[in-house]
Amino acid sequence: MHCQLPDCHSHSLLINMPKDWDPACMQDGIPTLKCLESVFSNILKAAVSLITIALFAMLVIGGFKFLTSGGNPKSTESARSTMTYAIIGLVVIIASYLIMRVIEYFTGVKVTEFTIPSY
Repeated sequence: MHCQLPDCHSHSLLINMPKDWDPACMQDGIPTLKCLESVFSNILKAAVSLITIALFAMLVIGGFKFLTSGGNPKSTESARSTMTYAIIGLVVIIASYLIMRVIEYFTGVKVTEFTIPSY
């Protein structure tokens, strides 16, 4: 098995480090509490990606249900509610991000960044 990374021999083969992993958080090859920043960041990025995919899927499913309702009022209403809830979810996610940015702007506190203060 040949490694394509320029510094692949300096990493253990058992630990697959994420892209945002900060090597400074490790002491003697052991992760410390400071590594939680990278872990939390990666979990948040994955969650946002999954939410985006779910919202898109719900919009597509709602559109498909609407197209195949055949004029049935109950099916049309079900499709309309599916798309409405997907759009409401998108608005809630965007609004929550904007609220956090407004809080950051007025208070100066970086609420959109997760950091553990060092001693």
